[in-house]
Formats: sequence, structure tokens, C-alpha cells
Amino acid sequence: MKIGVFDSGFGGLTVLRALLPLLPGAEFLYLGDTARLPYGSKSRSTIVRYALSSTRFLLDQGAEFLVIACNTASALALKEIRASTQVPVLGVIETGADEAAASSKTREILVIGTDATIASHAYAGACRERGLRALEKACPLLVPLVEEGWVDHPVTAEVIRIYLTELLQQAQEAELDPDTLVLGCTHYPLLRPMMEAAVAPAIRVIDSAQATATQAARMLGGHPALSRKPDRPSRCRFFATDSVTKFGRLGARFLGSAIHEVELVDLGG
Repeated sequence: MKIGVFDSGFGGLTVLRALLPLLPGAEFLYLGDTARLPYGSKSRSTIVRYALSSTRFLLDQGAEFLVIACNTASALALKEIRASTQVPVLGVIETGADEAAASSKTREILVIGTDATIASHAYAGACRERGLRALEKACPLLVPLVEEGWVDHPVTAEVIRIYLTELLQQAQEAELDPDTLVLGCTHYPLLRPMMEAAVAPAIRVIDSAQATATQAARMLGGHPALSRKPDRPSRCRFFATDSVTKFGRLGARFLGSAIHEVELVDLGG
């Protein structure tokens, strides 16, 4: 069973990290479109074009199931990706919203993410479809702090405290009673302990990467290639469209283990 995982860069490796123990025996194909990141600064039409070319590459490699481990692509290109293929496609926004709907008792939740994801209001829309009211906030400083490796740094903890204090104040002013915080960026799972420390114990923190992996495993649970005990561990092939050395070095932080080989691919402009 070949499972394609796609992101504009490194953050989607947290989704792959969560998938590995849940789908033993699968072969994972991870593509980081590092030559064209960040997607968030591009127009919707460009993001759709990039996402379609990246997913086509994974399909050409034999992917039988696609995980769009990129919040921007999930927000702006998921419909087009699904229309372009007959294999199942799972995005990270719908899974985070599903988990929030299953978790929240008050039906009022908080969402944090990048500028592009929050500006799309994709989480708010997905939550609304599930009977939830979402208050969203962009936290643009967090991605560069994670990529700098400052995942347990006091500066990062202070930035998180400021962002979440502002968000909770906004919730109070809007007379909301949130009991769930959705981490709407695949970089943020590396900051989850700090997030949990910055909010009240009554607020559950949902890692959309873990939620996506759990839902993928549920969808694939009956697949004949995965239903028997595997005779080998999961295998991973890594592809990047630029800077394979940097991808291996930085990606290891997100994956939680060494990345020994990254294949360079050219998907055009």
C-alpha cells in the first residue's frame, strides 16, 4: 500500500510521523515542494496549480491514497485535487474540524494558524458545517521559531503566551466559552507542550497532524494490504523540489528521526 503525503515544505512531516505507527507495513511517499514555498504568499490559482502538479507526481509514483498535509493547500486546493484523481484524498483541515466536533462540549472553539490559512477562513467554514463556532487567530512568528529549532526556548514560550492571551481575550469579548484549541498548522505539533501550558486545563489542545493520521488509519483499516500483520516495517521515500541537504537536516526535527536520503525532483515553475 503506497500512501502519498504532500506539503509545501517540512511541516507535513509531523503528519507522516503520526502516520508511521498507525499504518505499519505501508510505503510512504513524502513530497516537500521546497522550491516553491511558501504557498501562503501565492494566489489561489497558483496554489492550485502547484498542488495539482505535486499530487500528480505522487500518483505517478504509485500512490493509492493521498494525504494533503499542508493547511494552505487543504484550504484552497482540496476540491481541485479531489476532482483530478480517483484515489481517496484526505486534507488536514477537515480532520482537525472533525476532531474538534467530537471533542467540544460548548461547541465553541479556538483555531490558530498561519496568515494564509486563517485568511482563508477554511477552519471557520469547516467548523460551521459541523455545528461549531470558531474564533481564529494568525500566529505568524511561530513557523520561523520552529524552523529555527526553538521548540523549547523561553522566547517561543513567551510568544505563544502573548498570542493565546490575545485570543482568549477576544473570546471573552465575544462572549464565547471555548473548550478546544485546534493547532491549524503542521509546524505547531512541535509546540504542543507549550500550547497546553499556556491555556487552562479545561481547554483541550487538538493536534491536526495526529487527527489526520488517526482518520487516515480509520479509513484504511480494512484495506487488505494493511489488515494483516506486516512482515516488514513501514518504508519511506522522501522527495524535495529544492535543497535536499537542508530538507534532510531540518526535516529530521519534524519527523523525529534521521532522514538519510532525499531525492531531488523538478516539477517546473
